[in-house]
Amino acid sequence: MTRTRFALLGALGVVLLASPWWGRRALRALAYFHVREVRVVGTRYLIPRDVVAAMRVDTTASTWDYLRPYASRVNTLALVRHAEVERELPGTLVVHVTETAPIAMVPGAGGLRVYDARARVLPIDPTRADVDVPVIDRPDAVITRLLAGVEAMSPRLFARISSVSRAGEQIIVQLDRGVVRAGIDVTPERLAGAGLVAADLDRRGQHYTELDLRYRDQIVARLQ
Repeated sequence: MTRTRFALLGALGVVLLASPWWGRRALRALAYFHVREVRVVGTRYLIPRDVVAAMRVDTTASTWDYLRPYASRVNTLALVRHAEVERELPGTLVVHVTETAPIAMVPGAGGLRVYDARARVLPIDPTRADVDVPVIDRPDAVITRLLAGVEAMSPRLFARISSVSRAGEQIIVQLDRGVVRAGIDVTPERLAGAGLVAADLDRRGQHYTELDLRYRDQIVARLQ
C-alpha cells in the first residue's frame, strides 16, 4: 500500500510539473509536502540551528517553494562562502554549506582572533573550536593570501607552519623545525619548494636553522 501511495504521488508530481506554472502551485498547497525537517550539511564552525534560523522557514513552507531565497539568506552569514538548498521529498530541505576557511590567528587584548584569506575577522571562538592555523602578528592581507595559497598547494607544509611575521621587506615563516626567510614578494609556489627541501633534509636527518629564499632560483639551507 505504501509503495502504491508513493508511486501515485510521484506520478501526480510528474503530471503537475509538466503542467504550466499552476502545477508547482498545486503541489505547494498539499500538506504532504510541508517542510518538516531542515538538514544542514558541511558545517564545521557554524552551528546548524543558526543556518536554519537564517533561512526563516515558517510553518506553512512547502518543499515546492522556490529555494533560491533560502540559499540567499544563508549566504549572508559571515562564515558562509557558498550555500545551496535542495529538496528531498516529501518534507525535507537539505542545505549544503561551504564555509569560509580560517587561515590565521592574530593575538589581541581579548585573546586570539581568527581571520580569513582576505584578512577579515571571522566569528570563530578558538577557545571553543579546534582552529589549527598559523599565528600572525597583525592582520595582513599579503600574509593571509600567501598562507591561503600554501594551504591550497601544499597542505602538508601549511600544517608545519606555526607562525608568520613581516620584518620590513622580509617574511619570516616559522616551521616546526626551523625558519624560512623570504622576500615580501614570495609566492606560494616558492614556499612549497622550500617545504620540499625541508622534508628532504628531515629524511636525511640533517638539521637546519634556516631556509633562505631571498636568492634568485636558489634555496640556501643553513645547517646546524
